[in-house]
Amino acid sequence: MTHIIRTNSENPDFKNLVKALDSYLKITDGDEHDFYNQFNNIDVIKHTVVAFENNTAVGCGAFKKFNDTSVEIKRMFTKPELRNSGVASSILLELESWAKEIGFDSAVLETGTRQIEAVSFYRKNGYDMIPNYGQYENVLNSLCFKKTLS
Repeated sequence: MTHIIRTNSENPDFKNLVKALDSYLKITDGDEHDFYNQFNNIDVIKHTVVAFENNTAVGCGAFKKFNDTSVEIKRMFTKPELRNSGVASSILLELESWAKEIGFDSAVLETGTRQIEAVSFYRKNGYDMIPNYGQYENVLNSLCFKKTLS
């Protein structure tokens, strides 16, 4: 049974999972890792969640304010051995619920064209592709998505 806690970026389990995420992304992003990594500073993130299975941290996610009506989903990660088990969907649902509770109407996110599993995951969870925003506007390997929170 997955247990999810709401926390912040100071949480040691969150920090450890983000280190695993960064190691994974360093490989998949290749030469573009430094570009993407500059937008992933967790010090500015106040809303994070950590998923546990049998008291072991197995996944995480976060959001930060994007604009007055939207949050940006950040730092989504599930340990490889638990992918396709529903953990990531539970994390995302918790983030969306929390954002809605504090007054946001939608969520946006960016993922890379090389993150084929992530693209499929976000589409499966109701995210629609939108034009690339902000720092990703002219980045060919970035894909941006949006979902209305209901």
